[in-house]
Amino acid sequence: MIYFLFICDICFNPKGIIFAKTNCKNKNMITIYNLTFNAFQVNTYIIADEKKNCIIIDAACFDTHEQQALRDFIAKHELKPQIQIDTHPHIDHILGNAFVKETYDIPLYAHKAGDPFFLNANSYAKPYGWKLENVVMPDKYVEQDEVITVGDISLKVLYTPGHVDGSICLYNSENHFVIVGDVLFNDSIGRTDLPTGDYDLLIKSIKEQLFTLPEDTEVYPGHGPKTSISKEIRENPFINF
Repeated sequence: MIYFLFICDICFNPKGIIFAKTNCKNKNMITIYNLTFNAFQVNTYIIADEKKNCIIIDAACFDTHEQQALRDFIAKHELKPQIQIDTHPHIDHILGNAFVKETYDIPLYAHKAGDPFFLNANSYAKPYGWKLENVVMPDKYVEQDEVITVGDISLKVLYTPGHVDGSICLYNSENHFVIVGDVLFNDSIGRTDLPTGDYDLLIKSIKEQLFTLPEDTEVYPGHGPKTSISKEIRENPFINF
């Protein structure tokens, strides 16, 4: 069966949260929704199949307003969350993990190398004025080349350290997209000056794990607009061959 990838239009609501505007009527598709949360403008992605089964990636909602926005969005689109995944364990990307787990009773998937960041989450949150009442540890650890399947959604795990230990990308070959967290951006790359960051390792991850994907693969980063593998190979000023 062939699925058509729907790329959502991005709109701003009056309170600043970015949400997805649905305008595609094709029934046989996988849909990518995008909401952007917290002061770091983290892209939270919701990937849904035709039957409304969905995966929540990088639940970044923090305050009650953002949590309600996520809950309302999922209810409005009649989505059925099955699992949540963290692309990496930086505090701005994991703020909503506990809320999602408690609200939808679904497991958290992540890479085991990120455990020290989960265990010390409140220490990383404190400088930004955040306090997590409940820090969720992963329920399932994922590995390189593992395929995560939910309904008609399949995501292949690519282990991509360099920005931080425990960083993964999630690749869907059928619909030509990859969720990359903070590994690669539109004309940029992830920072490497934070704990466990390693510039050479990050470049290696990008070249070996991402730039070997088909060039028509669309790239969904943890912050900012989407891009493509072909564009970043040609134009990214941080990647030197």
